[in-house]
Amino acid sequence: MQHHDPVGTPEGEGGGASDALKSRLVAAENVLASLPVDLDGELRFASGQLALTDRRLLARDADGAWREWPLGDPGGLALQFADHAGVGTLDLVDTRGRLARWRYTLAHQAAALRLQKLFDQRAAGVAQATAAAAEVDDGLPPEPEMQAPPSTWVLLRLARFAKPYRKQLIAGFLLTLASTAATLVPPYLTIPLMDDILIPFQNGQKIAVAKVVMFLGALLAAALTGWALGWARTYLLALVSERIGADLRTTTYEHLLTLPLDYFGGKRTGDLMSRIGSETDRINVFLSLHALDFLTDVLMIAMTAVILFSINPLLAVVTLVPLPFIAWMIHVVRDRLRTGFEKIDRVWSEVTNVLADTIPGIRVVKAFAQEQREARRFHAANAYNLQVNDKLNKTWSLFTPSVSLLTEIGLLVVWGFGIWQVARGRITVGVLTAFIAYIGRFYTRLDSMSRIVSVTQKAAAGAKRIFDILDHVSNVPEPANPVKVERVQGRIEMSDVGFRYGSRAVIRDLDLVIEPGEMIGLVGHSGSGKSTLVNLICRFYDVTDGAIKVDGTDIRRFAVADYRRHVGLVLQEPFLFFGTIAQNIAYGKPEATREEVVAAARAAHAHDFILRLAHGYDSLVGERGQGLSGGERQRISIARALLIDPRILILDEATSAVDTETEKEIQKALDNLVQGRTTIAIAHRLSTLRKADRLVVMDRGEIVEVGPHDALMERQGAYWRLYQAQLRQNDDESPGAADERASVAMALGGHAAHPAGNA
Repeated sequence: MQHHDPVGTPEGEGGGASDALKSRLVAAENVLASLPVDLDGELRFASGQLALTDRRLLARDADGAWREWPLGDPGGLALQFADHAGVGTLDLVDTRGRLARWRYTLAHQAAALRLQKLFDQRAAGVAQATAAAAEVDDGLPPEPEMQAPPSTWVLLRLARFAKPYRKQLIAGFLLTLASTAATLVPPYLTIPLMDDILIPFQNGQKIAVAKVVMFLGALLAAALTGWALGWARTYLLALVSERIGADLRTTTYEHLLTLPLDYFGGKRTGDLMSRIGSETDRINVFLSLHALDFLTDVLMIAMTAVILFSINPLLAVVTLVPLPFIAWMIHVVRDRLRTGFEKIDRVWSEVTNVLADTIPGIRVVKAFAQEQREARRFHAANAYNLQVNDKLNKTWSLFTPSVSLLTEIGLLVVWGFGIWQVARGRITVGVLTAFIAYIGRFYTRLDSMSRIVSVTQKAAAGAKRIFDILDHVSNVPEPANPVKVERVQGRIEMSDVGFRYGSRAVIRDLDLVIEPGEMIGLVGHSGSGKSTLVNLICRFYDVTDGAIKVDGTDIRRFAVADYRRHVGLVLQEPFLFFGTIAQNIAYGKPEATREEVVAAARAAHAHDFILRLAHGYDSLVGERGQGLSGGERQRISIARALLIDPRILILDEATSAVDTETEKEIQKALDNLVQGRTTIAIAHRLSTLRKADRLVVMDRGEIVEVGPHDALMERQGAYWRLYQAQLRQNDDESPGAADERASVAMALGGHAAHPAGNA
């Protein structure tokens, strides 16, 4: 009977299947999707679960009670989704009305949307919903791929990577065919050696030395030919497989770089590294070793079968008796290994995820004395990896000896039937000896083929995880006929711009025109849509409504890379790569001369501290900028932006993470950076916007106020309230609040004090 892992939901996706859910499943029932229900009917935090299997919908309430609805219910079940104010709702309805309602926080939005999609497919009678479940293209950070069991046929998709090497592969196939034929010659020569040399010698005849030399010479020639052909085919196919593996890694990495930011938001670094690294290595080993062995085994079995039937058809039929049983076992075990190896891959990626989290964040780990906690976390992931491997090894350890037992029984049957045939004079001893020699090769190759099932399923699981990346299409597509980006003036026009994460609108009906060289300050509470708007301008995402135009052309008509070369970005948390200071400054313009790098550093007020480093511009920067202060890293990132000379500049909280003195240094650098450029600045500290031509106040994805500081203060609207709130915060947080308040007021236009009635 075909076996299915009863839990088909991947870890990290709605929490997977809990032990309580596992206990509710019947034999061969698969979980397709799971959703943590973390709110009760009164919107209080609770712990429940909603799970979809291939047979029914299961729900566990906060009190632990279970309810279920069969998918074949004739009442026309449907799941209806809605969200409001950060709360998602799923209603189960039929023709009579609502049957149940579940509420959850929008952190589980992705799992909810996929569960709804799979439910709709199942309810509509769509077959094979597990295999057909693709990521919901809803603008959400993508959830993990649906973990349908990998099919062995996915390995055939590697043919596109093998196509450039088809001549070498054909040559390798011919060499394999020839070397296999050479290895089949020696058993055939045992027939005349036994019947014409040894048996006559036992009956008193003399040994014909010339015949012996001839036969032994033929055996030696066959051995040497087989060795030479085997070496040539192994070396040739190993070279080809290494190149296929390298091309696969390169293609996957290049495609990964083209995917949008939201793809990476739903993936773990360790998982992606594991796919590009260990999975491609596994495929490489399969192609270079096991695929070659499999091809040799197939040829050996086919050619041996032909020889056996040509020698004695009846004895050949007896030889093939164990074959159907072995084939049946391979089929059953393959289905178990198919799900098992991909689960092992996912579990192993969790181990690498712990490493990818902990090693870059080792400073935080040590600062909070959490070494033991991280060690326990790694131990737990490693222990689970061991548990999953043990479960699979239990199946595999039973399969391998069973195949060996069947081949031994088959050999015993051939011996018995062959002796009976010799006794009746139907075959000679030489024929039986040759048969036994061929059968040894036949069963050895059959046993080898059965063992290859394991590595084939491993390679198939790895190939599926690779193609999960390659099949993902960017939601920021390249235009079919891109408009060439010439000299950019920097006029930005936003018309009826809207953007949604799933069904949640983040930007609504936004209209704004920014003139060339104008500096705009974006202000508003957290979550008001400022960073989203900047991401849309950078085209990290595409608008869902309306259009953003630069110099009158929709930015979606530009090639993405060409457009972004004219956009400079300075982030709140600057990212520096491992390398020298000069290499980091020249990252956006690798061909820059040292004079250009130094000029950019001077303009960014970074030149002086760079010269104080041991090796100046050739000083190595640690991973993520280790060894430099936050202000120093920020000034290097400003120099990096200055070097590419962008016409559009984005400043995303560029000074919020530094102290006041460092902020002054960075502000001097920013003053040089913004000159003559269209600048959009997001700032937490309103004092950093003192030179903005206009301030744009956002609230809940909409622009509520636009104007210079003085005009907005006189209006006493949203900006005035933000300004007053920041002054009160300064009063509460700083002993020198009065001086800070005065400096802010002077920078922003003289509105120093806030009336007592407004405090």
